[in-house]
Amino acid sequence: MNDGANRQAKNRSARERLQAERERQKKKDKRRRTLVVATAVVGVLGLAAVVGLIAANTGKDSAGGGPVTAPSGATGEDSLAIRTGSAEAPSTLVVWEDFRCPACKNFETMYKDTVHELEAKGLLKTDYHLVTLIDGNMGGSGSLKSANAAACAQDAGKFTEYHDVLFENQPPEPDDAYGKNAKLLELAGKVPGLDTAEFRACVEDGTHESWVGKSFEAFREGKFRGTPTVLLNGKDVMTEQITPQKMKEIVEAAAKGGGTKSASPASPAASGSPSAAGAPASPASKAKGSASSSRTASPSAPARGTGAQGAARE
Repeated sequence: MNDGANRQAKNRSARERLQAERERQKKKDKRRRTLVVATAVVGVLGLAAVVGLIAANTGKDSAGGGPVTAPSGATGEDSLAIRTGSAEAPSTLVVWEDFRCPACKNFETMYKDTVHELEAKGLLKTDYHLVTLIDGNMGGSGSLKSANAAACAQDAGKFTEYHDVLFENQPPEPDDAYGKNAKLLELAGKVPGLDTAEFRACVEDGTHESWVGKSFEAFREGKFRGTPTVLLNGKDVMTEQITPQKMKEIVEAAAKGGGTKSASPASPAASGSPSAAGAPASPASKAKGSASSSRTASPSAPARGTGAQGAARE
């Protein structure tokens, strides 16, 4: 009887050890999968950026002349940012984007839900700066006209919805479909209440095109590496490898008083190293140096942009 009891105890102990080992392995596998996914999120954006870098100012500036008319509620230095989220939110996301930029679409696809969630909770405000990088590199006017249309949507109180529709329906980079107002007006039909006579007039007249041109000037003066340039409380989301999950953790910690305080968009970058060159905290900070010097991407700081997009240089 004792021998039988001992054997049962040994078998039970062996089974328990095996079960414990399986649980440990499951946890290890889960941690590894989480790391792989987190690395892939940032890595895809970096990979999308390394094909054919071209300077941001190689092409002609597509913005026309005329008075600079900022959209309703524009904020920041020279009123060059369109803000979403609560102005009292403790964290600030600064985004420089081009609606023709494939890497910008990748960013929006991966981070959009997180950004919207944090804004809805009152924890994050986002300052969008619209630029015309692809028009200069590839030709056409789609970057300019889509940015103008987005500013017109801001006048109508529909910026976020139309912004998302533009990225969801982004044409291939060489295709200047957004250079046609008819296409932009067609997409406005996907946003309830946007396709009005006022919106159509704003799009057709190019009401905010000079404002978009001024925003692109600030982008070049800031010597940002490329698009998208995304700063969370002054830290570059790409070079710091801030995944959507990490973004949530940082923003929630800041709201509890345990994170970095929201950096002012006007504060200068703390470092001049190549890896930080793409992440000055100022939307329009004026970097000194040769006007012809280009910036080269480092492995830890991938330049943004694909195809004819590339590193910004003066």
